[in-house]
Amino acid sequence: MKKVNPILIDTYKREHTYLRISLTERCNLRCTYCMPAEGIQLSPKSHIMSFDEIYTIAKTFVDHGVTKIRLTGGEPLVRKDAHIILEKLATLPVELALTTNAVNLERHIETLKNCHIKNINVSLDSLNAEKFKEITRRDYFDKVYNNILSLVAEGFNVKINAVLIKGFNDNEIIDFIELTKTLPVTVRFIEFMPFDGNKWDIKKMVSLKEILDITTNSFSKEKLIRLDDAKNDTSKNYKIKGYKGSFAIISSVTNPFCDSCNRLRLTANGHLKNCLFSAEESDLLTALRAGKSIDTIIEKAIRLKAKMRGGMDTLEKLKTPDLHSKNRSMITIGG
Repeated sequence: MKKVNPILIDTYKREHTYLRISLTERCNLRCTYCMPAEGIQLSPKSHIMSFDEIYTIAKTFVDHGVTKIRLTGGEPLVRKDAHIILEKLATLPVELALTTNAVNLERHIETLKNCHIKNINVSLDSLNAEKFKEITRRDYFDKVYNNILSLVAEGFNVKINAVLIKGFNDNEIIDFIELTKTLPVTVRFIEFMPFDGNKWDIKKMVSLKEILDITTNSFSKEKLIRLDDAKNDTSKNYKIKGYKGSFAIISSVTNPFCDSCNRLRLTANGHLKNCLFSAEESDLLTALRAGKSIDTIIEKAIRLKAKMRGGMDTLEKLKTPDLHSKNRSMITIGG
């Protein structure tokens, strides 16, 4: 097993072996929980990492012990050089994965195969075309759904990510689970989380307990099977007896998994975030362009990582706008 360099180990002895890299702040959807209605101020093109810079930074992390890299956005596949980035990163001794909205996925399936990328996460917050249009502000439901079916047919491991918002799509929980009856996919229900401009309200959140209550009201307890969670897994995993697929719940708010967190995030403009909830960032790109080592910056950022949710260790703190509104919009962090 690959040894993790001490610079990737924080003060709580958590080893960071998973790096999520945002390729772009741009997206071809406008999801309400991700992007403010008025849009965002994009970083100048010159501030965005080139494919060579992405590779160099990624290789540094892999050399120190990172074993998994997931590419995110915005929408990563809107980058014109996305195929080049995938091909370059595929040369590293690391598991490579992708999170996408699948709008243009059909153009990239062969590249994904050639790069040995098997694990694809697709964002899909409603199975209703009109609701999809309302939450994404775009009319691409059929395209996305058909691309999910294509991924399954091509043998990819597909996870469908659905952010639940009370009063909007929480009445679709059973519909999503029913997808797993015939499709070998994992549906992951994600608690609505606070970011700049997304009008987060804890009253809109659907908790792990509520999801399980809805599930057990529709299926007998004997049919609901609790699956083993993988090491460092962010989700609690379940399946319905006899169904091909499974479902999971990511409860970052009500049941955080911070004690086993092994994740780091690199934004499209080359800033390292040690926690999704934290507003603190460390600029790797400026140092890299100046020809300096980024190792000490990485080490310092990881040493400063808080024990839980960027220091918001209670729900009361999480509900304080002054704390979570200083963070970026989700689209500029990377999904």
